[in-house]
Amino acid sequence: MATLSSSSSSSSSFSKTHFTITLLILLTCTLNPNVQALKAPIHPQDILPLLPHQISWPLLNSLWGAADLLPSFVGAVAVANNSDLHWKGSCFYENTAWLELHNKTGSQFGGGTLHIKVSSAHSWTCMDIYLFATPYRVTWDYYFLSREHTLEFDEWSGKAEYEYVKRKGVAIFLMEAGMIGTLQALWEVFPLFTNTGWGENSNLAFLKKHMGANFEVRPEPWVTNITEDDIHSGDFLAISKIRGRWGGFETLEKWVSGAYAGHSAVCLRDPQGKLWVGESGHEDEEGQDVIALLPWDEWWDFELTKDDANPHIALLPLHPDLRSRFNETAAWEYAQSMVGLPYGYHNLIFSWIDTVSDNYPPPLDANLVASVMTVWDQMQPAYAANMWNEALNKRLGTQGLELAEILVEVERRGSSFAELLTIPEQDDWVYADGKSTSCVAFVLEMYKEAGLFGELADQIQVTEFTIKDAYTLNFYENNSSRLPKWCNEGDTVELPFCQIKGKYRMELPGYNTIEPYPHMTERCPSLPPDYSRPQYC
Repeated sequence: MATLSSSSSSSSSFSKTHFTITLLILLTCTLNPNVQALKAPIHPQDILPLLPHQISWPLLNSLWGAADLLPSFVGAVAVANNSDLHWKGSCFYENTAWLELHNKTGSQFGGGTLHIKVSSAHSWTCMDIYLFATPYRVTWDYYFLSREHTLEFDEWSGKAEYEYVKRKGVAIFLMEAGMIGTLQALWEVFPLFTNTGWGENSNLAFLKKHMGANFEVRPEPWVTNITEDDIHSGDFLAISKIRGRWGGFETLEKWVSGAYAGHSAVCLRDPQGKLWVGESGHEDEEGQDVIALLPWDEWWDFELTKDDANPHIALLPLHPDLRSRFNETAAWEYAQSMVGLPYGYHNLIFSWIDTVSDNYPPPLDANLVASVMTVWDQMQPAYAANMWNEALNKRLGTQGLELAEILVEVERRGSSFAELLTIPEQDDWVYADGKSTSCVAFVLEMYKEAGLFGELADQIQVTEFTIKDAYTLNFYENNSSRLPKWCNEGDTVELPFCQIKGKYRMELPGYNTIEPYPHMTERCPSLPPDYSRPQYC
């Protein structure tokens, strides 16, 4: 604003008046329902990007965020029920869609026309953006004018798509934030994955906004002078990365699962007493994420000097009673048998999804998950097969079905894709590239082998656990006087675990509180910001 006000006092007065009037218009039109009900020539949200940066961006940031990139499911338009679909959009408040099948190309199964009539726009400058999906394709369109629009499907890909569209129709998703909101959401998402101070601050802001995290700065030093002899087999390492590629991925993982850590590893001593770290997700020389056993010194040096994701690390010592039961020999043999296997991408998303609707932060839902999978299936078929196709086949009891065939098969059986996603992962499933364990599943499988789950071992599927589920187990030290002397040394807050690295104080809500029970974490909701869960879910 200094540049605008430097020419004269009248210019300064005009800028202040302009700013005041702008705020009054925005507040009036945003907060007064009677004003919102009128069709305005220009809606305040539509002109925000045209205002000076100092005014527009703080307001845009308060209205839209990264979550607004997610389209919301409006409904599916089919010919089977011979009925139209009606809904309220973000720009156009009255919308109707219907599907017409035809064979203009003379092909075996023909194509179709999706008719969409939009009206009652809230302003003259707004628009609605939509995605349209079947199991075999995803496309998009935007509407600026009040009239009937059409979307042509010249030719169905085959009998399967034709039969699916007849029964289930074409799914419609609305980008609720509109064009400007979507661009602003992209602006919030992009820095999450950048290895910069901007990226780190963006990750912190996202987690504060969407999860209620605090990120209080700890007193220095931010690295603990550890005595290695105080670390024992089975001690859990909770890791939170806050910048770069892994920082951005972990931020989104935390948001959907409710975990306040995004990665995990485990400490383990070999038969000679040497300390190692077992980790699923270690990047090898070829850039592949694999399961590895690393000497403690090597692992710790990497985290201190080479990991550019600014990892915050907490050591969760096992309770003495659990430590006395920990079978080091069985744990070591298990870890050795897993070294070199790929990270458990096969079951990564299934540890998060336990319910039909209560694991998806709005507007995310199973319909959108299916559409995103469809896009990836077309763009990166090998990636899609590794991430979910084989796991979905196991849930259906089938082999080799592609995603589109899986979706059709689910509907044929009278079920739904949302229900399919909730079928619990089984620890004894073996995939084409071997047993599949994510970072936390690898640690908990080791706990199983070491005897920590006792008689419940066969009744608990640890591949269903998130990192939050792991650190809320009542397996850890509950007497602060027995923690190592260097634990949280210099910190003004006494944590129940040992934070050994990080500028910000780590939070682990629900830490060390839940006793294991049969079928644990197989039916648990995880909706932000509270992430409340019923007992014994």
